[in-house]
Amino acid sequence: MTDFQIKIMKRALSLARRGIGKTSPNPAVGCVIVQGETIVGEGWHRKAGTPHAEAHALRQAGDRAKDADVYVTLEPCSHFGKTPPCAVALVKAAVSRVFVGMIDPNPLVCGRGSAILRDAGIEVITGLLEMDCARINEAFVKHVTTGRPFVILKSAMTLDGKTATSTGHSKWITSDISRDYVHKLRATVDAVMVGVGTVIADDPQLTCRIKGKRKDPKRIVVDSRLRTPGDARLLQPQSAAGTYMATIEEDPAKLDQFSRLGAELILCRDRGGRVDLDDLMVKLGVLGIQSVLLEGGRELAGEALRLGLIDKFLFFYAPKLLGGEDGFGLFSGRGVESMADALKLSDIKINRFGEDFMLEGYPERSCLPA
Repeated sequence: MTDFQIKIMKRALSLARRGIGKTSPNPAVGCVIVQGETIVGEGWHRKAGTPHAEAHALRQAGDRAKDADVYVTLEPCSHFGKTPPCAVALVKAAVSRVFVGMIDPNPLVCGRGSAILRDAGIEVITGLLEMDCARINEAFVKHVTTGRPFVILKSAMTLDGKTATSTGHSKWITSDISRDYVHKLRATVDAVMVGVGTVIADDPQLTCRIKGKRKDPKRIVVDSRLRTPGDARLLQPQSAAGTYMATIEEDPAKLDQFSRLGAELILCRDRGGRVDLDDLMVKLGVLGIQSVLLEGGRELAGEALRLGLIDKFLFFYAPKLLGGEDGFGLFSGRGVESMADALKLSDIKINRFGEDFMLEGYPERSCLPA
């Protein structure tokens, strides 16, 4: 691939990122149409149910799309949904070549869009910046290939790895800048999940408190015995986003109480007296939840880690030290006994937020292309 081709696909990726958090259950996609070395059309998928990236780019390009090169981050769709097939639209526009970042893992597409283009005599080049294209749709990829949501663990810690003092005090470890970023992060996922202990201790809202248009995520509380207070803020009608209560409780009176409070109950399999998180993930996938931001607490994080449910880690570190061996760590329960058994993270990135820094990493096991 030439430097110019990589440059244009990077432009398509930057367009696709504008749609992250707005297109679910569809993927975020960017498209650029080029004549020679001149961009004649651009577009991105802006919202589920609206025209796809290719449609916006073709409309902008008009007649200049004929014999042009098209760069698209995800294989053009081949099926009729709420919008017509983009592969057919590219054929009608008589484009010359189509550079595809990654083949669509959706069984409804998966190679069919490329086949439509090739059958029409259009050259298709795949795999240009494939991993970058996969990363922006990591939740979509996980969901359409496994039926389960993509799980992101987010936590704030001191430099000595503590999430709270010995008294449980944790407000605030990180800076306003870091917390503002977390609110933006919430706007990009389908759901935020916490354990009942976090609800009782902190009474969080789990909304996106950011300026401008926002999309609050669904709130999920893992509450095996429905101990959540009836006046908890995430049960109040302050957000259009609903609240799910994952439980193994069978008492009809308790179940009815939370239903009347507006919560949607998810009855899960019992795993040692607690909600079976593996079963919960299956049920969330069926409900169409593609991405979950796991925010607390340490029992929930520990169980998710041991079950291998976490797909991505976001660790915010503040330049602070609590000192001592008391205080709370990130995970509850027993850890491994040998360094050889430690979970290794890969594809590490580090970002600064004022004095804080965030480490992003993925477990070696991954649902994305190698």
